[in-house]
Amino acid sequence: MAPRSFWKGYLKLSLVTCPVAMMPATSENEKVRFHTVNRRTSNRVVSRYVDAVSGKPVDEDDEAKGYEAESDRFVILEDDELEAVALDSTRTIDIDKFVPRDSIAWIYLDSPYFLMPDDPVGEDAFSVIRDAMAATNMVGISRVVMNRRERAVMLEPRGKGIIAWTLRYGEEVRDASAYFSNIDRAKPDPELLELAKKLVADRTKPWSPEMVKDPVQEHLLKLIASKRKRRLAHAKTKEGAPAPRSGTVVSIMDALRQSMAAETVTKARRNSERPNVHHRQCSGISRHSQAPRKAQG
Repeated sequence: MAPRSFWKGYLKLSLVTCPVAMMPATSENEKVRFHTVNRRTSNRVVSRYVDAVSGKPVDEDDEAKGYEAESDRFVILEDDELEAVALDSTRTIDIDKFVPRDSIAWIYLDSPYFLMPDDPVGEDAFSVIRDAMAATNMVGISRVVMNRRERAVMLEPRGKGIIAWTLRYGEEVRDASAYFSNIDRAKPDPELLELAKKLVADRTKPWSPEMVKDPVQEHLLKLIASKRKRRLAHAKTKEGAPAPRSGTVVSIMDALRQSMAAETVTKARRNSERPNVHHRQCSGISRHSQAPRKAQG
């Protein structure tokens, strides 16, 4: 069963318009989530808003959105005022410009969403916009309102659909030079570099999602299952490895050589554990060739 749409509206390019639906390309529903409970009763704890000055509970009707213009001084905005400034991009993704895909740096990409036709009638218009971007190696730049906030989006053709990436605004992106400028520009020792390159080559494998499994998530699920089964008040947790002693200095050359040696030993062990496939095949052929032939009548 397909998940419910996160957003519905229209994709527009000049006079070409089609109804579309959008949903997140990633999910965190599988992550372990915790609730605050009463330790004595195991009942959930309900939070209530209280006035920061008087300490008295605030009724839901008295809750409002406020912008802190000065320290502890807020400008209150009502819901109807917020609705009045709603943008046209609330329900329409109007593509007003295109840029080369490789001209957008990775740091501006925020969250990916699947964008797809929401009605069979609009599939032709959707495919025209998608294929035009794919043929020219361009991506569309537009805006869309999510949770009452306008977001810049990049529309990238991908297979039969379009990936809508929300983009970070320029003021949200920090300049890398402020952090990397003090790094020594001296070239590394050629011998060290060669050892490191060999180590990289030995550890290079095809990408697989299994490489980025969350070990903490797995340990939490096991811990929860164990506590649920035994109903223990406290569970024993595995102690972590001791921290390295301060002042310990390891030579980079020694570390790389030890790493290469370990890789060599691991490869040799794997090769020694492999069965001799060629020997088995030859043995099988020999036995087959020695079997008596069936008499022909």
